[in-house]
Amino acid sequence: MLLLYIYKLYIYIYIYIYIYILYYYNINIYIFLQLFYSFFKSLVGKDVVVELKNDLSICGTLHSVDQYLNIKLTDISVTDPEKYPHMLSVKNCFIRGSVVRYVQLPADEVDTQLLQDAARKEAMQQKQ
Repeated sequence: MLLLYIYKLYIYIYIYIYIYILYYYNINIYIFLQLFYSFFKSLVGKDVVVELKNDLSICGTLHSVDQYLNIKLTDISVTDPEKYPHMLSVKNCFIRGSVVRYVQLPADEVDTQLLQDAARKEAMQQKQ
């Protein structure tokens, strides 16, 4: 559990760095969303955990993501089946991007250096 918390904190720090880069270089939010869209598209087929704003956490395989960061998951399960028994029979789901709080990614699939480089590249292109 502690390792999961540290991993989440690690990802949040990088997200805050990207937000700082956005404001520092005056990049609009559309480019920021495109960066995450490209990142999530590279994770198609990987297992992720999506935590929603209503505290529901859904584990599943990322099937697709669109430009609004809507997510389609397959082979899903909930982390707390006692609290959400109606979700036990659901195998696939579509999650609207605006209801997502966090997306937990597999640690071995996240290349933070590549993300930083992509954010800097977008920032430099926007600045020119």
